[in-house]
Amino acid sequence: MSGPHAPTGALPADREVLVDGRPLRVFDGHLPNVGEYVQALGRAPFTRTEVAREDTADYRHWATEMKIDALVRQPIFEVTRRAVLGFSSPGHGYRPYRAYTNVASYGDMLFTHTDCLPEQRDLTALWYLCDRWDVEWGGETVFYDANDELMCAVRPRPGRLVVFDGAIKHAGRAPNRICYTPRYTFAIKFERVAVG
Repeated sequence: MSGPHAPTGALPADREVLVDGRPLRVFDGHLPNVGEYVQALGRAPFTRTEVAREDTADYRHWATEMKIDALVRQPIFEVTRRAVLGFSSPGHGYRPYRAYTNVASYGDMLFTHTDCLPEQRDLTALWYLCDRWDVEWGGETVFYDANDELMCAVRPRPGRLVVFDGAIKHAGRAPNRICYTPRYTFAIKFERVAVG
């Protein structure tokens, strides 16, 4: 929930879309030190281990993992936590269980997928980590409804955060040919948990 009815401390969204009744929210301007993350990622040990779906396991893409205990000490996590707080409901909250960065370049193939089963109601928080991004470079994350119709596209911008229900089918798109900048997306997966 965003706006005047958001829980105390929740980050207000700049844009909100519902895809088949499932929320997707975009947050801008909350990561002033995005350049520090970009510099660190330039030295990170990426491995070609990530797969979108079981049937695309032969087409792996580059990722580097971050341990949850290290994640929660990062300033980026506090902003993410406040954005996710707006999705909480009475009796339920969210706990991070995985954090990793993907990198894509021109020519990479990224497939459609979901991050959880519909009944799980897990969330994905996706940060775009770049110093700058030209609209002609592409690299959008596209979101589909149950009929595989495109419902929303979120383009990379420095320090942009999109938080969405993990059951929404989506795909990252690789940068266009004219882009020589890596497309870094930092994903934090949250599971829905009961809180008392």
